[in-house]
Amino acid sequence: MFRSICSGIYRTTAVLFIATAPFLASCDKNGTTDPTPVTPPTSGTTTTPGTSTTATPGSNTTTVVASVSFIAQNTSLSLLNAAVLRAGLTDEINKANITIFAPTNEAFAAGGFADAAAINAAPVADLQRLLRNHIVNSRIDRSAIPTGVNTTYQTTLANSTISVYKASISDISVNNGKITQGDNPTTGSVVHLVSRLLTPATVNLTDLVKSNANLSFLAAAIARADAATQAAINATSSTGMTLFAPTNDAFKAAGYADVAAIQAASQSTISNLLLYHVLKFSAFSQTFQNGADVATAQGTTVRTNVANGKVTILGKGNGTSVANVTTADQVASNGVVHIIDRVLMP
Repeated sequence: MFRSICSGIYRTTAVLFIATAPFLASCDKNGTTDPTPVTPPTSGTTTTPGTSTTATPGSNTTTVVASVSFIAQNTSLSLLNAAVLRAGLTDEINKANITIFAPTNEAFAAGGFADAAAINAAPVADLQRLLRNHIVNSRIDRSAIPTGVNTTYQTTLANSTISVYKASISDISVNNGKITQGDNPTTGSVVHLVSRLLTPATVNLTDLVKSNANLSFLAAAIARADAATQAAINATSSTGMTLFAPTNDAFKAAGYADVAAIQAASQSTISNLLLYHVLKFSAFSQTFQNGADVATAQGTTVRTNVANGKVTILGKGNGTSVANVTTADQVASNGVVHIIDRVLMP
């Protein structure tokens, strides 16, 4: 009986020893176990905007929402949210594969909309035109915008474009504003916050000139120019136009005492002079580069200079006397006007 019990004990001990062998084998001389292998942290995953969520390493997962929801949730876009609701454009703004340039509350205030009450007092049709001028019918992330080139995009407002210039990924101009927070993914689309309202124009370059009494000499010069020059100034192109507009005093300083003097001048002289004030693309003032020679519609170049936030233009025939841009970024339906205090001489 005793032998039977002992035999059972020996067998049990042997089984326990064999079962614990792997544990004993993993012990070092000090009796500690090897550390359990740890999977290193990954870089995180990004789901294509509009398909689900975006995960950022070390942070909680953020749900990608529809564009209108994104706008409603952003306190700096509360006036835009009011405008969307007032205009009844929720469905348009929630579309996939679009780009929304979203004006901040400060942009609306600078554009004459002090608060939601001002927006709700505006005609619905006007708000619809305004908002559609902030939407492009394709998704454009900041990385897709060409660098160092004035790029024009057609908006969802018929026959209206915006001009975009990227100096770097963190310095992108949209008309006379800047992208202040870019690449915000929404459901299938992207939202860029911008610092200015992108107000659509209602008149072309010539009509804009005619509406300013201080540019009546320039208006007379356009009327005096030949048909080809007038067509160039009035053209609607995919790239837009830029017109440097000398004031009446600038024309007087250049030897044109009055409108009659302009009307009496050679048509070819006036036409050549006007084309020297035209660029064949829309260039807003903050996109001008210091020391750049820019080709005009006349065929030769002007030089742009930028210092301390001020823009000056130098014509080849002006010696060292520059023209100061006194009023910049006047938007026309086919381009932009910069009022200058000197006639540019070819």
